[in-house]
Amino acid sequence: MKIPVSVAIITKNEEKNIRDALESVKDFEEIVVIDSFSEDTTVQICSEYTGKIFQCQWQGFARQKQLAIDKTTLPWVLVLDADERVTEALKKEIRDKINEDKDGYFIPRKNFFLGKWIKHSGWWPDYTLRLFKKSKGKMQKRQVHEKILVEGKVGHLKEPLLHYTYHSIDDFIRKMKSYACLAAEEIVKNNPSQYKIIFRMIFSPLFTFFKMYILRAGFLDGLRGFILAVLYSFYSFLKYAEAWEKYGNRKTIQN
Repeated sequence: MKIPVSVAIITKNEEKNIRDALESVKDFEEIVVIDSFSEDTTVQICSEYTGKIFQCQWQGFARQKQLAIDKTTLPWVLVLDADERVTEALKKEIRDKINEDKDGYFIPRKNFFLGKWIKHSGWWPDYTLRLFKKSKGKMQKRQVHEKILVEGKVGHLKEPLLHYTYHSIDDFIRKMKSYACLAAEEIVKNNPSQYKIIFRMIFSPLFTFFKMYILRAGFLDGLRGFILAVLYSFYSFLKYAEAWEKYGNRKTIQN
């Protein structure tokens, strides 16, 4: 029998990832895809697994995912990214847990970097709330690092999602630029003090490296752990540098 859960996915030019993601959830009762006018074969691949494909212009991660959630029709929803996979063990746990007295569940993620599972660096277990009752959950409105908010009882699953993020360093840098720009907009919006932005631009990268590589034992992840700590440190610097630039531009416009 199909698993009585709706799967909500957003896509844009995900032909390299989406088939494996959809293959991992093909035995769920409903799959809903919100596509942002992909220019590759993403939509064609999705059409092999579901007829519920909707296209709309990009409105940000949170808004796109909320649109996908809104299009679902079942009481329970699983939000899945194109680079994530649902294992057989996780499917069994989901089938069992949706019958318990909970309104949502955090799911641990196994994050892979350059082909290897990162067990430290703050990347495991990386709990994220993805499974919830549609009537109880909604996306938090923010530009980046969006999350689902649930009103009610929340539990934790044991079986992980597999997350194949950052296949190469170039892939990380490309995504980092986009995320840094979005994060900078949030920083300027929520933190009007230019001095705080400058302070964090100087010290946040140092603390980020120390936290990932030392406090969260990134050194146990070998060279990948060191590379990740350096890359995240630079990401921290970049988002505050862009926030400083945006803050200056905003002040110029206001004056």
